[in-house]
Amino acid sequence: MSKLYETRDPIHGFIQFNAWEREIINHPVFQRLRRIRQLGLTEMVYPGAAHTRFEHSLGVMHVATKLFDQIVKRQKIYLKKLLNCNDEDFARTRTIIRLAALLHDIGHSPFSHAGEGLMPLIKSGDRFYGHEDYSAAIIELILRDVIENHPLNKDHIKAHTVANYLRGIPALGRELLIWRSIVSSQLDADRADYLLRDSHHIGVAYGHFDLDRILITICVGTDPETEAPILVVEEGGGHAVEGLILARYMMFTQVYFQHTRRVFDYHTTELMKFLLRDIRSCCSIGSTFPPPVTEANIRSYLEWCDNRVWGFIIQGKGGEHGARIISRNHYRRIHETTEVPTGEEVDIAEALFHKFKEYGACLDLAESSWYKLKDDDISILTRDGTVIPLSVWSSFIASLKPVSQRRVYVDVSIREQAESYRDKLLKAL
Repeated sequence: MSKLYETRDPIHGFIQFNAWEREIINHPVFQRLRRIRQLGLTEMVYPGAAHTRFEHSLGVMHVATKLFDQIVKRQKIYLKKLLNCNDEDFARTRTIIRLAALLHDIGHSPFSHAGEGLMPLIKSGDRFYGHEDYSAAIIELILRDVIENHPLNKDHIKAHTVANYLRGIPALGRELLIWRSIVSSQLDADRADYLLRDSHHIGVAYGHFDLDRILITICVGTDPETEAPILVVEEGGGHAVEGLILARYMMFTQVYFQHTRRVFDYHTTELMKFLLRDIRSCCSIGSTFPPPVTEANIRSYLEWCDNRVWGFIIQGKGGEHGARIISRNHYRRIHETTEVPTGEEVDIAEALFHKFKEYGACLDLAESSWYKLKDDDISILTRDGTVIPLSVWSSFIASLKPVSQRRVYVDVSIREQAESYRDKLLKAL
């Protein structure tokens, strides 16, 4: 049996990993995550929010493993028949899940989600690249050797298998697609870890929920529409899942969409646009990162981290927005709608923004936040064996409305002028 290593974690206690995983963790590409803050410049508002993608990635691997192990422990006989697999297949799947969970954020840009809007358009033109695309490319192009050629890789797991697990493509096969929800869904290890970790470091109680109860009630059920196997939560864990959704809702409204935190996201994005355009990284395209299609592009992309950006800021090479960040001379909020605005509220916010747009005004939409609540639902397995959406099972969840708040920010030099115009709009209404 391979030697196990462990590291102490403030959220989960000890996190264990084997020599193969340890070599991946020690790889410079993974160590780069130590230099990427989990929540960008949130520490400008909550000083304790200085944790990184490095520790979060270890935590996601730990939680994903616990989810998988609990399900297999409770349903091994059923799953062997359902998936036509054996103990060796379970062990191989477990390894792939651990590697994918460990590496799911390896492709994050500086300041995490604040850099997400600087990724280029895919050649087909139907969407922009996301950090998941960079993660998959890094796994295939940079980490292939450390994944495929380690002595502990007894099952000959390929880098593209781990990458495709993150992509969730049908070619994975039925047995792996079932387990993908562990890393990417409304009830995945990623959300479970970041809610607990973010609330711990920020110093708020909003992100707490009963993970242990979810662990002992999650299982594989059957989708009533497609009859495909899916991950569900037994009815006894329904209120624990409600707690998870409420934790996400509260963390969004009180932390992730906090007004000053969000304007720092705006300044960070504008700063990175300036740097990509001005520094002219060899593979950058205009004001975007290089697309993750070649090894050269990926290596150029990986040169970027929070520390490099701060270096430019400290040297006075960060332009207007770099200067605003270091002096904390951020734009000020002058107007916001209610969390679920009326059409008239939206019109006023947009009119105010367009009036001062040429002076650099910023319009922030809750829908543009990476942490917004999504429409996909969690499935509940009722005591009579029926699988229904959580939003049907829970009247509380059904009553939650997506936050679609708008905020307008301006530079302090035109604040009075903008507020005066805002008051005229409100008076006319």
